[in-house]
Formats: sequence, structure tokens, C-alpha cells
Amino acid sequence: MTCYHCALPVLTGQRFTAPVLGETRVLCCAGCQAVAEAIVAGGLERYYQHRSEASSNPQALPRPLPDELLLYDRADVQANLVRQDGDTREITLLIEGISCAACGWLIEKHLRGLPGVLDAQLNLANQRLSLAWVAATVELSRLLQALREIGYAGHPWQPDQANLRLAADNRRALRQLGVAGLLWFQAMMATMATWPEFNLDLTPELHSILRWVAMFLTTPIVFYSCAPFFKGAARDLRSRHLSMDLSVSLAIAGAYLAGIYTAISGQGDLYFDAVGMFALFLLTGRYLERRARERTAAATAQLVNLLPASCLRVDAQGLCERILLSELRLGDRVRLLPGAQVPADAWIVAGHSQLDESLLTGEYRAQPRGVGEHVTAGTLNGDSPLTLEVCALGQDTRLSAIIRLLERAQNAKPRLALIADRAAQVFVLCSLLAAGLVGLLWWHWEPARAPWIVLAMLVATCPCALSLATPTALTAATGTLHRLGLLLTRGHVLEGLKHIDTVIFDKTGTLTEGRPTLREVIPLGRLSAAQCLQWAAALESHSEHPLARAFGPAQHAADAVHNLPSLGLAGHVEGQALRIGAPHWVCALSGAVLPHLPQSPGQCVLLGDSHGPLAWLLLDDALRSDALGLVRACQARGWRTLLLSGDSSPALAQVAAELAISEAQGALDPEQKLARLKALQAEGRRVLVVGDGVNDAPLLAAADIGVAMGSATDLARTSADAVLLGNRLGALPEAFALAARARRVILQNLLWASLYNGLMLPFAALGWITPLWAALGMSLSSLTVVLNALRLTRIPGGGPWRPSTS
Repeated sequence: MTCYHCALPVLTGQRFTAPVLGETRVLCCAGCQAVAEAIVAGGLERYYQHRSEASSNPQALPRPLPDELLLYDRADVQANLVRQDGDTREITLLIEGISCAACGWLIEKHLRGLPGVLDAQLNLANQRLSLAWVAATVELSRLLQALREIGYAGHPWQPDQANLRLAADNRRALRQLGVAGLLWFQAMMATMATWPEFNLDLTPELHSILRWVAMFLTTPIVFYSCAPFFKGAARDLRSRHLSMDLSVSLAIAGAYLAGIYTAISGQGDLYFDAVGMFALFLLTGRYLERRARERTAAATAQLVNLLPASCLRVDAQGLCERILLSELRLGDRVRLLPGAQVPADAWIVAGHSQLDESLLTGEYRAQPRGVGEHVTAGTLNGDSPLTLEVCALGQDTRLSAIIRLLERAQNAKPRLALIADRAAQVFVLCSLLAAGLVGLLWWHWEPARAPWIVLAMLVATCPCALSLATPTALTAATGTLHRLGLLLTRGHVLEGLKHIDTVIFDKTGTLTEGRPTLREVIPLGRLSAAQCLQWAAALESHSEHPLARAFGPAQHAADAVHNLPSLGLAGHVEGQALRIGAPHWVCALSGAVLPHLPQSPGQCVLLGDSHGPLAWLLLDDALRSDALGLVRACQARGWRTLLLSGDSSPALAQVAAELAISEAQGALDPEQKLARLKALQAEGRRVLVVGDGVNDAPLLAAADIGVAMGSATDLARTSADAVLLGNRLGALPEAFALAARARRVILQNLLWASLYNGLMLPFAALGWITPLWAALGMSLSSLTVVLNALRLTRIPGGGPWRPSTS
């Protein structure tokens, strides 16, 4: 049995009913029941007679709290959303839940029946509702709630200038493509009728008319559809930069002028059909390339829209107040309800829940988060409420950093793309010179054929495919890698992965989970285990290292804290100079002898003061489940694998043994790690580094390719060439395979474009190719390149996961 309102299955044992159209209808949930009853009570049950599709399930729509709706009654909020004219207010709402035309009828009828509503008009095409009301009679929050009561969610819609410009560009590109396609078919029929093969009983007068008809049909194609090519050519000439726009413009203009000459004189062949076909295929290729770029940019746009409009701020008395996101400040405490999005980067100070981070990291499984752990703006809270303390806002959040890195990667050009650009410029120059030289020779030998041969050369040798070969493939591959969870921040990664032969791994937070737990505190002197732990937590609260999370929240303040990478932390707690970290460095503070190292499979950290060692702190950090698969994938490629870590505990040898890494070194500071990398590079090796933490930043920056974990510090992510957003090491072998595919596609495109242009040049110069066939060949060549590149947007098998879009 299905629900009468939304058509979802009705679960056994659950019966919700409502009288509709004189019969008792079975519904799936209390939400559908409430909506159906509200529709009937409003006298609008005719809706169920008119609808052609089932309504949306009200339980699936976002449920704003009453206090969130009340925010829209504030004057400062309405200032940018509502248009005012005296006491009249107007707003445009984006409506969720619309399924058919009957929904529009229901929404308009229901709202117009409310007191104070002047007009309600819904545009079904874009699902935007124009609403006008009297402010003194009804408030906006009441209208939004009225929409909710009948099963629809309304959100204030504001035009985004970038999106509006993109949409306008898309509409213009489609119009230009449509005009070219429509008029080309007509011009081609008029032109073909003048061919000797079809010109069986055509009178001279009709022949002349058809020539003029073909010219008039082609004129809008040239001056409207091909306008982007001419504008690009003019821009290139002003900047003294040769590109395919110049060749395209010369070819189109030449064919058009030649056609005009034939239409007027009646001598020679009409090439208006060649102009139309040339324009149609070129515009189709460009449109497909635009769509490929837009699919990649959509990931960035999706990230931008992750933040909520408001949040619940907790005051000093523990009371919650709904505020706008712009009113949030650093240090504020926020109450995060189940199903709500995290408004800013923050630390959890109370509660435990599961967070959905799929849109940021690609990891579809909800991640458990508790007190002391960091949460990222834009992630979605799961089943339990949390109390957060804001630590970053706006441009300082991790979400903003990811967006900036993604934009930098999209703007960067690898060496292969730069070489292709230069090759296209050289080819344009050579083809123009060759066309001019061949034209002079043919003018000397056979003047009547010279213009057509020059025209065929310009069309046939246009480097469209060569110019599209690399950027289209790179755009498609970058977007697919982002869906896999690997964010490229520099353009040379795809090309550079082919040359890698050595990989260096960090241990903590890279091959291990980076969420260590404190197993035991072993006091060595005058202080208890609890006191030692409190002092250790006070120092570690100033560290971004993953190990710092194991010590819990600090109950004491630490002063003058210094972080020495690979050694530890030094500072003052309650007036006492302390060190925590590498045992030999901690003992150097007091000059004491190194105490006996516990035989523990985990990591051992020493705490000490100026009088001597105070306690051993034993930590456990589990190996990542996909670490072994990554190491094996690297070794299967013949890569040399090394494990370099600042850890000097027995845990290093244990991890190396579990992962079958024969070369493992511990107790290394950043300089020693960097020296080891430089030595490998001096041997001629190309090195990939996968790391996490401040001490890995120099290594990531100096490596041929540096990959930082998504949980890495800001410095490490900035130094890296790629960021593993979900900390899913399994994404790296998939990225290796995709990089190999991308390089093959780029080389295929370049080879095809080079062969085509190289072969067409002599054939056109010898007069074996007419401009019509040259246009067809060039257009198909460009389309082949674009379609071949679009294969990179597919993930084999559907991908390891599918990011949530809710």
C-alpha cells in the first residue's frame, strides 16, 4: 500500500488516515497526514483531482525551527531580501517540494486566501514564488509557516551575480548553437540544390535566388553565432598572441566572403554550407567543453553553499538564542541540534555525535566526534546535540581554505598544457605563413583555384583540437579526483605522478588514524599520575599535532609554550618549566639520565621538568585500515617505499613490520627528513611524500609531489600539492590510476590533433580537399577530442562512494 499524498510505501503496522474527497485515505506518516488535513481544511482538496504526480514527502523536507522562521521578520534581515513600497512588501522565494502543475495551483490558492496577502505567483519553470503582502497584517514568518503546513519549504532567493552571469552565458551559447544549427540545415539545402548532381532542371533565375537565400541564411550564423570567435581574434591581435580564434575567424570570414562573391558573380562553388557546418561543430565542441568545466566548478559552488543561514548561540546563562551567521564571533558557544550544519570551525565542548562530512571529504560514513575534537564548518550533525566553541570564521575556516586551494588548482596549468599552448601558437603562425605561400604559388599556376585552396588550408589546419586537447582532459580529471576525495592544489600533479619512483610516508596521522588514545600514565617521581596528566594536557593544548588530542581538555593554563617539531613542547605550568616529547630532549632540561623505556607496543612520550623526568605517557594509535592497501599498491608499481618519522618509540618498528616497509627511520627532526629527501633526489629519484603535521611541511614543499592528509595542519596543506580530504588512503591508488588514464587521454588527444593537422596541411595545399570537407574534418576532429576527454568524468564501477547531496 502506498501513501495517498506522497506515494511512498506505508509500513506495516503504521496507519495514518485523513478524509480526502469523501473517502478515508491511507497516509505514510504524521507529516503527510498533517499536510492532507491542512489542504482539506483550507477548502483546497480539488488539488488531489488536478495533480499528475505524487507530492513530496513532508518528512524529507528541511524543518526550520519556529525561532529560525522568526529571524525573517527582523528588519535588518529583510533589508537585503524584501522590496518595500510603503506598507507593501515583496519577496521572491525558492520553493522545495514541487512535483507538478497542481502544486503551483495549491500554493497560489492557499497563500492568496491568507489575510494580508496581496498576490502570490509561482513560476513552475524555475520554482520561484513572487509574494506580495501587507506588513501590518501578516508577517513573513507566518507565510513561510503556511507553506510548510501544506508540504512545501520556501527559502528567500537572492540572485548571485556569478551564477546569473554563468546562466546568461549558457543561454547565449545555446542560442548561438541553436541559430547555427537551424540556419545551417536550411542553407545546406539551398546550397545543395545548386550542385550539378541535383541541378537537373533548375532555371538560371531560381539558381540565382537559391544563392541569395543561402547567403541571407548564413549571415546570422557569421555575425551572431560566430561573434565569440571574432571577438577572441580581435583580443588576440591586440595582445599579439596567436590562438585558434584567429584561424577560425579567418576561415569563416574567408568562406563567407567567397560565398558572397559566388552569389553575386555566379562563378565558383558556394561555401555557405561549409560556413554553417564549421560554426555548428565548433560551437558544439566549445559548449561541451564549457559543460565539462562547469561540472568541475559545481563542486566548488556546492562547497560555497554548505553553511547555514543561522545558528543557536549559547549565552553565559546557558540559554540559546537564534542569530544570523554574520553575528557569530570567535569564542562564542553554539548549540548544534541533530540534523543541523556546523556554522563555523569549532571544538566540541559537550556532547558526542556522528557527523556527516561527505560533501567535504567524500567519506560517506558518518564519523564519531566527541569532546575535545575539531569539527569543520559545513558538516552535518547526526543523532545527538553538541555544544561547540567557535575557533575560526569566514575566510579562516577549513571550508574556505579548501575552496581557495581548489580554485588555485583549476587556474594552474601543468607543463604539458603550456607546451600544447605554445605548440598551438607556433602551428597557427606556420599554417598562416604556409597558406600565404601556397596561395601565391597557386595564384601563379592557376589563379582561379588559389582562393579556394587557401580557404581549405585555413579551415583544415585550424588548431582547435590541439588547443582543446589538454585543458578539457585536465578539467575533467581534476573534477573526478575531487569526487574521489583528492583535492589537487597545483597543476603538475597529474603529469608528475607518471615519473614517481619513490614514496615517503609519515607515521602518526598518516599511516595511523591520528586519533591516539592515552593508555597509561606511569609516574617516575614526586607527582601523581593525575597531576602529570593535567600538566601534560596544559602543554599539549597549544599543539596542532594529532597526538595532542589524546590528553583531553586542559584544566591549567600554560605560558610561554614553544613547539619544537619532532622534539616536543616546552612551556611553564603553575610557574614550573616543563617539557613533553622526545625522551632525550626532555631529559636535557634537567641533565638527568634517560629512564628505562617501557616495553610498550605503542608510543611513549616523556614529561619532565628542571628537576628530572616526571612520567611516561603511553599512547596507542591504530593503523588505518587502508594503509596496507596503499603500501602494496605503491610497491606493485615498483616504487621504493620509506617510513620516516619523528617517533622514536617501538611503535615505529611495529608499523613498519605490519606494512612490510623495510626502510624505516625514527627520531628524525624536519632537517633530517629533508636531508634524506634531498639525498634521494640527488640519486635521480622522483619522490612522492604523504604526510601530516607541521614537521612535514618542509618535506611536502620540497617533494616532487606532496600529499597532505585532510586532517593535516594548515601549514602542511598549504605546502602540499594535493590534499587527501577524507583521510582515505584508498583514494591515492585510485588517483594513480586516474592520473595514468588522464595522461593517456591527453597524449591520445595531442597525437590525434597533431596527426590530423599534419596530414590535412599537404592535402589541402595540393587542392585535394575542398573547404566543405575541410570544415567537416576539422569539426569532427575537435568533437572527438572533447568527447574523448569527457571519458575521464566517469569513475569505473560508479566509484568507491557517492557523496551525499542532501
